[in-house]
Amino acid sequence: MHQKPDGDAMGSTLALFHFLNKLGHSCTVISPTNWANFLNWMPGSKKVIDYEAKQSSADELIAAADWIFCLDFNILSRTKRMESALLAAKGQRILIDHHREPQTEMFAYGNSSITKSSTAEMVYDLIVDSGNGDLIDATIGECLYAGVMTDTGSFRFTSTTANVHLMVSDLMQKGLEHSHVHEELFDNFLESRYRFIGHVLLNRMEVFYQYNTALISIPQADLIKYSVKTGDTEGLVNYALGIQGIKLAAIIIDRGEERKSSFRSKGDFDVNSFARKYFNGGGHFNAAGGFNKEPLEEVIIKFKAAIKENKDQLSSY
Repeated sequence: MHQKPDGDAMGSTLALFHFLNKLGHSCTVISPTNWANFLNWMPGSKKVIDYEAKQSSADELIAAADWIFCLDFNILSRTKRMESALLAAKGQRILIDHHREPQTEMFAYGNSSITKSSTAEMVYDLIVDSGNGDLIDATIGECLYAGVMTDTGSFRFTSTTANVHLMVSDLMQKGLEHSHVHEELFDNFLESRYRFIGHVLLNRMEVFYQYNTALISIPQADLIKYSVKTGDTEGLVNYALGIQGIKLAAIIIDRGEERKSSFRSKGDFDVNSFARKYFNGGGHFNAAGGFNKEPLEEVIIKFKAAIKENKDQLSSY
């Protein structure tokens, strides 16, 4: 899965892990980095190896693997320090992903489909299309549901097709308790996170109504002050997107070694192209991300210049 995995990355990977185990394969799940505590409830999460914490043993596993399934990312650099091990591996890399512009030459097999809501939906399709839908149980269902729910914004994004709802219906018939999954993902945070969110919305958000744009910029000092952990900034950008009239919302976070950005949009503004052009990133049409090595102040200036360059498209909302 990609670095700092979200619900779809962890959910789709663990669902595939449980499925392959049922077929008798020996499998290991490796994350390039640590992950949010609110994902620890997922069945099998305790067996996931954090590459940065156990690099030596993880490298041995990657080198010995016959097949390497790459889920929820389509460019090897999204695995951060794990990229070199993947490049050196003799096993065949297999892609399962729904992001734009895949690095196809890096994969022996696979499927990359931007029409899919999530990688979790693609893993579900893989299991069913292989004729093994009867192997889906409540455990696999919980992982798949977590992935599809988080990547569709609780089923509100346009990527939520009729097939997504049919998939959820099938999972519920196979024993999924959906309210349990929602509670674990969204009702399981520390008080400090909400204090942090309040501080950010009050002090770190700028609204540029002439461009129908809102920006949240967070210095590293805020992360330290509020003891922000992996996953605590998840979904923050959606607060800005929820403001009436806003077409583009962005969040830029100073992570120390780099500045991480997330972009969300409404309507016809393509943040995938926006992220690729200005912020070394990419993703989906209405949801993308990027990173910069420059100081936070410089990245903010760059963002403001970028929205001015795109004022004609942003202002016509």
